[in-house]
Amino acid sequence: MIEFLNETILWWHWIVFGIALLIWDMSMGTFFILGLGVAAIIVGAIDAWLDISFTAELSIWIVLSILAIAAWFKWFREKPVTESGQSNYRLDTLGVVMEDIQPHSRGKVTFDTPVLGNTSWHAISKVEITKGSRVKIVQINGQLIEVEPIANS
Repeated sequence: MIEFLNETILWWHWIVFGIALLIWDMSMGTFFILGLGVAAIIVGAIDAWLDISFTAELSIWIVLSILAIAAWFKWFREKPVTESGQSNYRLDTLGVVMEDIQPHSRGKVTFDTPVLGNTSWHAISKVEITKGSRVKIVQINGQLIEVEPIANS
């Protein structure tokens, strides 16, 4: 089979394959397959000048494709526009108490950055925290956030 492919697959087949991949990618609009098409065109150009075997061509195309995909994920992929609904809080997220929090009772806290898509949350604490105090998240239990006061140093 390899002998058949060595004799049958010519340099221009790779270029046509690469152009077909580029056209397919442009119709999808993701630019993911763009690197695969460019890799195929490069392999066609290398084969036109060096006349290498099909297994070498295929190996070069695979290596170039993997590099193109890695570059796409690293630099060219679009970042998500919003983090709404994502678990984007961290335990060092700070906030201000808007309603006094009594031990094991609900109060209201407004956080500096959104926590799970919202900045204002009902919160509980194991200790009393007065309005205007700075707090940090200890843990999140469903829709209820447990906070503790920040020790002023």
